[in-house]
Amino acid sequence: MFNKSALGTAVAMALALHSYQIQAQQAEENVSPDDIEVVVVKGLRGSLARSVDLKRENIQVVDSIIAEDIGKFPDNNVVEAMQRISGVQVTDRGAGEVSRVSIRGLDDVTTTINGRNIFTASGRSVALADIPASLLNRVDVYKTRSARLIETGIAGQIDIHTQRPFDFDGSQVVLAARGIYQDKSEKTDPNISALLSNRWQINDQKFGALLNVSYAETHYRDQSVTAGAMVPFFSANPPPGFTPFERIPTVINGQNVWQPGLETGLPFTSGSTLPINGVQYDYLLSRDAVFASDLTGKRERPAVNVSLQFAPNDRSEYIFEAFYNGFRNESNNSLLFSFVDWWGNLGANPGSSINLFEGTNIIKSRTVGAPYMFTSGDLLTGKTDSYVYALGGKWDLSNNLRLRSELVYQESKYEESFFAMRTERVADSVTVDFNSGNGLPAFSFGPATDVADATQWAMAQLYDNANSREGDALTWTLDADYRLNNGVISNIRFGGRYDDRDANEGQRTQDSPICFSGNAACQIANYPGLLNINSGFFDGKSNVPRSWVAANGYYIRDNADMFRNIYNQEVNAGMLTGDALQLTRNFEVNETTAALYAEAEFELELAGKTLDGEFGVRYVNVNTDMQFAEASASASTSKFLPSLMLRYALTDELLARASYGETLRRPGFAQLNPTIIYVEDVTNIGYGTASGGNPNLDPTTSKNYDLSLEWYFDDASMLYGAAFKRKIEGFVVDFRRSVEYEDYTYILSQPDNASNGKLEGFEFGLVYFPQNLPALLDGFGIQASYTILDSSQDIPITNNEGEVIGTSNTPLFGVSDSSYSVVLAYEKDKFDMRLSYVWREDFLNNYEAPQFANPLGVYRNPEKSLDFQLSFAATENLSITFDATNLTDEVFQSYYQYPSTHNFGSSIYSRTFALGFRYKM
Repeated sequence: MFNKSALGTAVAMALALHSYQIQAQQAEENVSPDDIEVVVVKGLRGSLARSVDLKRENIQVVDSIIAEDIGKFPDNNVVEAMQRISGVQVTDRGAGEVSRVSIRGLDDVTTTINGRNIFTASGRSVALADIPASLLNRVDVYKTRSARLIETGIAGQIDIHTQRPFDFDGSQVVLAARGIYQDKSEKTDPNISALLSNRWQINDQKFGALLNVSYAETHYRDQSVTAGAMVPFFSANPPPGFTPFERIPTVINGQNVWQPGLETGLPFTSGSTLPINGVQYDYLLSRDAVFASDLTGKRERPAVNVSLQFAPNDRSEYIFEAFYNGFRNESNNSLLFSFVDWWGNLGANPGSSINLFEGTNIIKSRTVGAPYMFTSGDLLTGKTDSYVYALGGKWDLSNNLRLRSELVYQESKYEESFFAMRTERVADSVTVDFNSGNGLPAFSFGPATDVADATQWAMAQLYDNANSREGDALTWTLDADYRLNNGVISNIRFGGRYDDRDANEGQRTQDSPICFSGNAACQIANYPGLLNINSGFFDGKSNVPRSWVAANGYYIRDNADMFRNIYNQEVNAGMLTGDALQLTRNFEVNETTAALYAEAEFELELAGKTLDGEFGVRYVNVNTDMQFAEASASASTSKFLPSLMLRYALTDELLARASYGETLRRPGFAQLNPTIIYVEDVTNIGYGTASGGNPNLDPTTSKNYDLSLEWYFDDASMLYGAAFKRKIEGFVVDFRRSVEYEDYTYILSQPDNASNGKLEGFEFGLVYFPQNLPALLDGFGIQASYTILDSSQDIPITNNEGEVIGTSNTPLFGVSDSSYSVVLAYEKDKFDMRLSYVWREDFLNNYEAPQFANPLGVYRNPEKSLDFQLSFAATENLSITFDATNLTDEVFQSYYQYPSTHNFGSSIYSRTFALGFRYKM
């Protein structure tokens, strides 16, 4: 395993190698890096024009976004900037931003910075949202892969280019600041950046230095209302020994009555029955709970990029770069939760309050007497520090041979703590409409229940968790280009990459039962700062409580040892305190990857037109040593990955491309951990859940086919269409079975390579700035894209013993059948502005825990966002900016497969409005 003390040796190796891998190589694969002209892009139109040129010049299928000027990306992070790229979808909006990106529907993306693979903590990928847009020069999205690109990432590769001193002719100083207002949190946050760069020349020697820093702060508020999972209830005519509208257990008299976790859920047509003691009885489907979440928090993201370049002559060049990005987050969640599955206290006419969805057995609304309810206040604290150091060089050994090499060391650590307290009570009643309209739940409590009255609540359970995730890697690359002076083969590239990666995770978990209010120390009145009351919840969008009492997460965290000792004293909780709070290491993994590649560029004439391209193969060998809490394992895999890319110039403006390549996705390190974690039942279903990993998982592989036709009909304008297909083998899916642990039943889920799938579709794009428009419209342009996807995967169906009893065919997770974006741009004199709209169709997001009677699949409703950016050049050096996001104040929703009857969650997030300036000298 790699020891951090080896960094000095690594630096010495790099100095000996004089290594560097120039970033422009990835931007224009068919052009020598030394032949690339540094282009400083200015303005919205210039940015789009350059992205059009990069797509046209590249042999691979690549789409790019480019800063409109130095330090000018009108977005908060990389993910938000990418949503305007054709074929790219973003999701997981929350905490004041979007955080997840997918390419053509797949989210297995390899991310590099200046060609270097990066990661966050023990993960395979990087938290893209942690990278500020203000540090970027451009972002390239590779939808096809050459042999010399890193083999991982079925979806594609995102290469982030930062600024370098040799990008500029001389000195550059850029200062930028924005104040960003979040309307839900009612806070204005700073987003500041600075770039200092210069270059000097003494005789033939050139030297450059650049410092780029950024700091962003965000106060956010996310609010959601959720109708809980479905479970079956008896009707008004139950079997002997049962109560009307009683919740039906899974097993009665030793016989299985109903199976939780079915792909399509229990039948919900009117009159559906279940067997009880050999007799069929009608049942109803209703929710087990209804709850509301009010999440507030503060996030900070500092980032620094340092770049030093030195060219002693025109045949060699050296570079040192350091990149740091950090993450600090504190979030307090105030949760209001009420069970609605109690069948007692229903009065003399228990069915009078129940209303069904027409033609179904699903309860739409009801009143429940004496429901148990609780609030929970919890504080989640997270911290990430990630560092990347690179030392390298490139040199021309002859007129035909160029050598590049680089040594990279990176380390990343994430730490998290969670502290929560519940308060509880029994309400007099709760009246709930699970879908009061447009998928929004509504609920209210009886007259004797005031959820905002602190005197009506009692201290309950305490939860105390923490974890850490760490990773580091030492990577060495060597690449060579050899130009041939004649013949069909014009250039040969070959090289290798060696990566030594370590990862580990640790955690601690403890909790306490209810601190009974009869105990003197468990009286809420003893702790004046314990409770917090929120206000203005959900903006009046649904008839739900606007405020309630919950534990103050900051207060309980700041007094954590006091509460641990109180629970130890009053209920003998056995909670650790002080220095005894230590993390237990879950696993340690060391993985070495060795890759070799060779590829050739060719050019010939076919039917009087130019046909060029490249073909190659990449060989990769991976050895993984794993040490877990109670076991160890090793694995070794190797793979040859061929690739072929053809480009045919039908005319000077019309290009056709065809591509074939193979890529793979390695399982996450946590997925390899066989340690089983057991979680007891918290929703009265009758059994708990358990999960563990599988050290025998293989990489998922994909065969990728692409065709495209591109028409470059004017300056800064293009129209294109593409067809693509991915044949994917070995998707990792969970196998479920029933197990007994410490005299309790659990449903255990463990992963296996048990699914195959496919993804195919079409992609269309347009960038157009019309010529010869009337003076007022001159400067108008449009950027638009539309993607059509069709996906499927086979998922095995298992019984309680884990035996495969069938196969279900579902869409791939996270894939919308269609999506589009439209950007209306206008650039005139000192003004440029952009109005952008993105939309994606509903999609299967995840599978619910297999404990309930609803369908397993959780779908997201169509997602959309309308954003606006405006820039005014007040002087030659000073620009004023205004931008806004989520202008239409959307409600983001989810459902269980059938949106009209199986609605699930509804969430609202902030609109943002930002005013800023950028000063350049």
